[in-house]
Amino acid sequence: MRGMNYAQIFDCDCGNGPGMREILFVSGCRHRCEGCFNEQAWDFSFGEPFTKDVEEQLLKKLSPSYIAGLTLLGGEPMEIENQRGLLPFAKRVREQFPNKTIWLFSGFLFEELTGQKPSRCRCEVTDELLGACDVLVDGPFILAQKDISLKFRGSTNQRVLDLKRSLAAKTPVWLAGYSEP
Repeated sequence: MRGMNYAQIFDCDCGNGPGMREILFVSGCRHRCEGCFNEQAWDFSFGEPFTKDVEEQLLKKLSPSYIAGLTLLGGEPMEIENQRGLLPFAKRVREQFPNKTIWLFSGFLFEELTGQKPSRCRCEVTDELLGACDVLVDGPFILAQKDISLKFRGSTNQRVLDLKRSLAAKTPVWLAGYSEP
C-alpha cells in the first residue's frame, strides 16, 4: 500500500489557527472546490512522501514553547487514504505535546465525519483521528460564499467547531469566540 504524500509544510504560520503553528498540507482531495487556493494538492501523488523522517522533523519543529500547535489541511486530511496516514502522527503529537492544539480543516461536514450523514469519509480510523484533534473547521469552500474577513475560514458556510465538545454532544458546537454567520 502506498503511503500518504504531503504537498507542503509551513513553519511558524499564524494564518491557519491561533498562535504560531506548524502547518501540514496533505496531498489528495476529491472535493475539487471551485476557487480552491491549493488545487495542486488535489492529486494524491503530488508532493513528497510523508515518511518517518518528515514526522520527526515536524515533531522537532513543534517542540518550542512558542509553537501553539499543529494544523492539518490539504488537499483533504479526511480522505480515507490520508486519515490512515495521519492517525499515527496525530497520536504522536498528542502524546508528546498534550498542551498543544491540533486543528483540522476538512471539506466534509462534522455530521458526515461522525457518520450522522452518509459519506465516503468514514473508515476504521475516523473516530480516533477526530478524537485526537481539538478544533474542526468543516465544510467545503464555496466560492459564491467567499468572505476574506472571516477568521480561519474561507466561506461563510464553514464552521469553526470545538471538536471535543462537539463529539461529546454528538452535535456541532462552535468554538468559543466564533459563531454562526
